[in-house]
Amino acid sequence: MTLEIPGFEYTRLPGADDVELNVAVGGSGSPVVLLHGFPETHLMWRHVARELATEHLVIVPDLRGYGASDKPQATGEDVYSKRTMAADIVSVASRLGHEQFALVGHDRGALVAFRAGLDHPETITHLGILDVVPTLDMWNVLQGVSAAVGYHLFLMAQPAGLPETMIANSADAFFGSFLDAWAKDPAAIPGDVRAEYLRASAGAVDSIVADYRASAGIDVAQDQADFDAGSQFAMPVTVIQQDWGSQLGYDAAEVWRAWAPDLDHRLTQAGHFMAEETPGEIAAVIRDLLAR
Repeated sequence: MTLEIPGFEYTRLPGADDVELNVAVGGSGSPVVLLHGFPETHLMWRHVARELATEHLVIVPDLRGYGASDKPQATGEDVYSKRTMAADIVSVASRLGHEQFALVGHDRGALVAFRAGLDHPETITHLGILDVVPTLDMWNVLQGVSAAVGYHLFLMAQPAGLPETMIANSADAFFGSFLDAWAKDPAAIPGDVRAEYLRASAGAVDSIVADYRASAGIDVAQDQADFDAGSQFAMPVTVIQQDWGSQLGYDAAEVWRAWAPDLDHRLTQAGHFMAEETPGEIAAVIRDLLAR
């Protein structure tokens, strides 16, 4: 049985190209959409979503290719582009009656949120980013032995076939290694939740790899085009992340400021899974963002 966020109602709604997303909805008020990261599902927001639902309508989907959402075959490079995945989210919110909403993403979901903010500036009122670097900058800062931390990015960038086979043959070990390595507080992901993440990820190897492969191809091209055109976010942006700048040798705030003139950049002492490790901190950061 799939775990759910207590008190939230579940539905399936069409995104782009009629790909259906599994969506949890709770609370009432101005809408906030929360997007999960890797190797997780919408369940990573279980604490933050319930807290925000006391003041807001909170919409928490599984991204296409993840969790209980549809996993279309990657017949073209655009199927898992962040542009397409962002269009999914805009469609889901519209189906729920919201043409404008705040959007917060973690990890892979943050890259989807990034693209949504650029492609749909009239729709996204506030943008929250948890623990990623923009795609262009991600590839630029991963150099030398320090790039080993992102080995999975290079593995899943390889042509279709080999990465999928390698990962599928050791799915629990592969996905579990990230849950172990990236959490400063392992207790933040209890056994039943961990089992849910591993089950969902093992059932989505092809689509997860396709999502990552897009970030070494079409996503780079689309982000580069926006960067070359001088595109920036029109809405308030909050970025909270671990101190990757000092670890990898770059100025993280400066990287983000190039994209976000109205930027609140913060560092956290939590691990990568900050919405589960320090949900009170993340809920407060989101409330601060929404007040801007």
